[in-house]
Amino acid sequence: MKINYSKRYVNGYLIAGILYLALAVFLGYYRAHPLNYIWFLFAAVYLAIHFYQKKEKYLTIENGVLKVNLPYGEKIRLSEVKQIKVFGGKYILKTNESKLKINTQIISPNSMEDLKNELDKLNLS
Repeated sequence: MKINYSKRYVNGYLIAGILYLALAVFLGYYRAHPLNYIWFLFAAVYLAIHFYQKKEKYLTIENGVLKVNLPYGEKIRLSEVKQIKVFGGKYILKTNESKLKINTQIISPNSMEDLKNELDKLNLS
């Protein structure tokens, strides 16, 4: 099961990338200074984040393992979860050795229901 980012969150990176790109073109055209080209780098980074988040979803739940899909994302076995806290718009899943924070503000509403259903199956609170 895949838990998607909200469209607003993902599109925020797209808008920022386009704005940085427009700024880079504007500054490159009107004031050709070598440091102005750093805006192209910012645009590239924001657009890369946008396309990465479109391709890779926020969370993946497979074979009893919840994984945060970041380059160095965390994993947690759902069978080892001892406690689930809801605090400040986040789910905090705790095991004996580790804890995993899930930001619910960036999850799409449909996927949020799927996540709630999956965590309810653990019978923890």
